[in-house]
Amino acid sequence: MELAKNPNVAVWFEIPALDLQRAKTFYQEVFAVELTPEQMGDFKLELFPDPSNDETRIVSGALVKGEGYQPNANGSVVYLNGGKDLDKPLSKIEKNGGKVLIPKTHLGEAIGFIALFSDTEGNRLGLHSKH
Repeated sequence: MELAKNPNVAVWFEIPALDLQRAKTFYQEVFAVELTPEQMGDFKLELFPDPSNDETRIVSGALVKGEGYQPNANGSVVYLNGGKDLDKPLSKIEKNGGKVLIPKTHLGEAIGFIALFSDTEGNRLGLHSKH
């Protein structure tokens, strides 16, 4: 079996939103990024920054509003990059309408720190940081 050049299995995520503007504001404030609007057929999206190129694919994704996209607190959990210190995005979650579900938790030197939160739409997501 030939191994892939880039062992990253995940390449894209979509976070359902009922109120796209509210969700956009939440994620822009918590992560200090700018999301870009996009329309794909009947679906409205807000794209997260994608600094990758064909050689170094970095996982990115979008907020999505459309038929079949329903916020959910159960099921798969996407972990977003919490930066160098989870305390920064965690301190912004509740101020912007979300809720911290599990505070910053150390899982050992090899993994680092995680936290879980719910966004303004009711989705359950994670944060990860090595520090």
